[in-house]
Amino acid sequence: MKALGKEVTIVMVEDDEGHARLIEKNIRRAGVNNEIIPFVNGGEALTYILGEDRSGKASEGRYLLVLLDLNLPDMTGIDILKQLKSNSYVKHLPVVILTTTDDEAEIKRCYDLGANVYITKPVEYDSFANAIRQLGLFFSVMQVS
Repeated sequence: MKALGKEVTIVMVEDDEGHARLIEKNIRRAGVNNEIIPFVNGGEALTYILGEDRSGKASEGRYLLVLLDLNLPDMTGIDILKQLKSNSYVKHLPVVILTTTDDEAEIKRCYDLGANVYITKPVEYDSFANAIRQLGLFFSVMQVS
């Protein structure tokens, strides 16, 4: 997966090791070989994406795709999504929600906040692979930084 000819780094924020392995396996089965940087809590992921100062400038020029669980030990995925989508440097990064929550109000809230795709775990391979392929197509036609 590339954006403007540059490799896209996948930032996976998932605290369940089994789910993380399944997600990575399905990404690889979908033919995506990009680097995956895993985080088990939101604070560390935000520091990676936004930088130590949390300004977001650290990600200027980086091409990232965020895979985000909503249920994390230190903060909610909703809080992370809000911070990402309200930051001028990273608000255009694609965010895929991968969570066990299938509540319609929660799904709507995520889309209203700017999530690109919402997938309910356990991940069903075909729908997950299709969503990843669609994101690959998005990358080929749009700038993600």
